[in-house]
Amino acid sequence: MSTRMQPLYVLSESSDRTRGADAQESNIRAGKAVANAVRTTLGPRGMDKMLVDASGEVVITNDGATILEEMDIEHPAAQMIVEVAQTQEEGVGDGTTTASVLAGELLAQAEHLLDDDLHPTIIVEGYNEAARLAQEAIDEQVLDVQLDDDVLAAVAESSMTGKGTGDVAADALARLVVDAVRAVYDGEGRFDPDDVRVLTHVGASSSATELVEGVVVDEEPVRDGMARTVEDATVAVLTTKLDVREGEGDAEYRITSVEQLEAVIDAEDAELAGYAEALEAAGVDVVFCTKSIADRVAAHLERCGIVAFDGLKTKDAKAIARATGAKQLGDVRELDAADFGHADRVSVNRFGADDLTFVEGGDAAETVTLLVRGGTEHVVDELERAMTDAVGVTVAAIESGGVVPGAGATEIAIAEYVRAAASGVHGRKQLAVEAFADAVEALPRTLATNAGMDPIDAVVELRATFDREGVAGVIATGRTGEIGDPVAAKIFDPAAVKREAITAATEAATMIVRIDDVIAAN
Repeated sequence: MSTRMQPLYVLSESSDRTRGADAQESNIRAGKAVANAVRTTLGPRGMDKMLVDASGEVVITNDGATILEEMDIEHPAAQMIVEVAQTQEEGVGDGTTTASVLAGELLAQAEHLLDDDLHPTIIVEGYNEAARLAQEAIDEQVLDVQLDDDVLAAVAESSMTGKGTGDVAADALARLVVDAVRAVYDGEGRFDPDDVRVLTHVGASSSATELVEGVVVDEEPVRDGMARTVEDATVAVLTTKLDVREGEGDAEYRITSVEQLEAVIDAEDAELAGYAEALEAAGVDVVFCTKSIADRVAAHLERCGIVAFDGLKTKDAKAIARATGAKQLGDVRELDAADFGHADRVSVNRFGADDLTFVEGGDAAETVTLLVRGGTEHVVDELERAMTDAVGVTVAAIESGGVVPGAGATEIAIAEYVRAAASGVHGRKQLAVEAFADAVEALPRTLATNAGMDPIDAVVELRATFDREGVAGVIATGRTGEIGDPVAAKIFDPAAVKREAITAATEAATMIVRIDDVIAAN
């Protein structure tokens, strides 16, 4: 009798399983493919991507997070690279392409090491050691400069350059971003991103973008006859419908005469008029409502001299409440003066064929709006992404450890630092540390390629210039680029962006490298 055990199947017959080198190869290839999709967008000379979804919606951008979010990615390892970009975006607001490309390069280097029979655990240990060294290198690169408006504007401009702003307008837009952050950030506590809003409107060039000290919403009064400007306004923010109240249970009423019908109408009208009279008696000048306002209520509000807006987005109502100090009210039957907010001025301004409402001078909290202009929807959408990123990096520079040289200079410094330290790492792990340095160096090489330079010559010159002068980056000039001093060129990046990119990319790459078995249920 045979003593051999019969095979035991614990997976469904419909499951697909990939193991060993095949699983590693598949995962690494998927991660590299995603990273390569955004590689050409890196830097001020990076190109844009046109993304078209199944319904025909078009997005044109070179923002790494947006590209990866819009792509229909199914491979689980590729999804990890998407998560790298999302983590970078949520953490520091910029550097998504840098983190994604770095993750792809780490995987490419790991592929070579695996081909040389280096164990995945050794690669992971080497990458983690190199990431620690990279953080030390970043600390050494932090510039001893005062974070004044000029430096912060340079940080914002470095973030926006190449993102659809146009080189001429980038400086002016960067100044607006710094002014916006300064207006709401007092240096104490953490910055609240809700206090800097970005609203887009087509119909003018990007140079017409302006900073409004208050909240701007894309709304107009519910009736044309309402005032378009209210000074020294008492503001109420409502989250309830202003209409005839409905009973909780089902009820049927039988009307048998004209007098009864008129009584019902009069009762309804009295209820609707009561809303306006209650707001008028409380001294309210302007009402912002997230729900609908019935036509008859709107007429009574107009008669009482109250300007009303309905159908506001929840985030807009919240912003107005924050800016004016108003509470969001779910009932108007019991009102108190403490429930209302104040604005120095509420005005409805015409932009082309549209009306925008400005709520300025709120005295409870400082809130500002960057009103972004552009010639087309695609332009203003990309400008919105660029300015949102610029706000993020400006705050990151203030809150999280200063600035470092941009233009790939910090990456060159990291690569040199890690290579120098690799000699002190024992065993095969040293190979992984050196591979990490090569992966980081691929970032300035990509910047050079995108700027029209020869990547090999550029890296050789970057190394030589760094050894000689201690700083070297790829400076975009005209249609190409040159190796120079990014500090002198006022190209700065927040140190926090570099730290987060190293951390996120390393974590994703090491996780993918450790996977040797993929089980997929069909």
